[in-house]
Amino acid sequence: MQNDAEILHALFQAALKAALPDGKFDGRLPAIPKGRTIVLGAGKASARMAAAFEEAWTHVGGTCEGLVVTRYGHGAPTRFIEIVEAAHPVPDEAGLNAARRILALAREAGPDDLVVCLISGGASALLSLPAEGVSLADKQALNRALLKSGAPIGEMNLVRKSLSAIKGGRLAASVGGARLVTYLISDVPGDDPSSIGSGPTIPERVDPEAALSILRNYAIDVPDSVVAAMRSNALEQHVEGGAVHMLATPKMALDAAAAKARELGLHPLILGDAIEGEAREVARVMAGITQSVVLHGEPITAPCVLLSGGETTVTVRGKGRGGRNAEFLLALALSLKVKEGVSAIACDTDGIDGSEDNAGAWFDVRLFDDARARGIDLASYLANNDAYTAFAHLDRLVMTGPTLTNVNDFRCILIRP
Repeated sequence: MQNDAEILHALFQAALKAALPDGKFDGRLPAIPKGRTIVLGAGKASARMAAAFEEAWTHVGGTCEGLVVTRYGHGAPTRFIEIVEAAHPVPDEAGLNAARRILALAREAGPDDLVVCLISGGASALLSLPAEGVSLADKQALNRALLKSGAPIGEMNLVRKSLSAIKGGRLAASVGGARLVTYLISDVPGDDPSSIGSGPTIPERVDPEAALSILRNYAIDVPDSVVAAMRSNALEQHVEGGAVHMLATPKMALDAAAAKARELGLHPLILGDAIEGEAREVARVMAGITQSVVLHGEPITAPCVLLSGGETTVTVRGKGRGGRNAEFLLALALSLKVKEGVSAIACDTDGIDGSEDNAGAWFDVRLFDDARARGIDLASYLANNDAYTAFAHLDRLVMTGPTLTNVNDFRCILIRP
């Protein structure tokens, strides 16, 4: 069997491969229309989705055009669909202009046309078109506050929808009489289509008071103009959302990792694909389960891997560097005191853990010895929300670059006898 680091990285790579859109349009393509096929999209995986759609669509004799916006550095080569890059997680002018152009293309579609929407995680920030009365600066400030608040992604997206001129089904409302088909890569717990990228093509009437209540719960102050815009931005008319297809989900990625684990002679146990909560609290729970396996052989016997997905959050109180996966992993190591035979990896499947340049991090049984040898107090780094720096000093960051997909967090704890 391979060493711990090789096993952990192999399982992560298996999960990533399963989350890519390549080949997943086969058998899910609509009929070729009489008119144009207009492809619109947004998200960290949207450029790779556009390339995969082009390949599948031209293979069956179709032609297409369109525009997709993705995060800086997450582009992919395409022949017919224009790829624009913009900022994430805090929106910028490039994303604003791309959203305007996407909305304009949707409005051009006629009854003989087909509109294909490609949406993945990250679309909420990338497809940023504020409602009337809200400036880009307002949305940027609100996004920063939400990211630091510890609010789960579902609550953040509900607030974003309430302030958007394009999300929450408003893109679908702009399509008019054209046929609409949406393809999704899920990065949200539960795979709710209306939550993925804040559901630009999934009609939903968002209660503005619910969004305002979320802001109050996290003590986020917004100008009176933003409050007024929220209350006047409800999607009133009946809108048809069209067909929806899910290309990849967190569960598909975990299943692929489980299959790879079996190939390596390990017993896999998937603890869940929709785990949310403060990263440190989730780590403590995972540590407890790991202890039970080590001491009692329950709920599974070693050699095994405990797999999980979802999206944790971090309430930022320190001034360090570190995304939610590095924070989870450092908290897990400290909770476990890194027992003999236990190693782990935690990464964001888009290749970017929060706003850093790493996908995540990993550890093995040598973590504490290496830290002591270098004079690194791991608990102090965690207290300062500085897990990135700790793992960087110990050469245990996972660096993939943009993976061109996004099915949220991947966590794996490897336990040997």
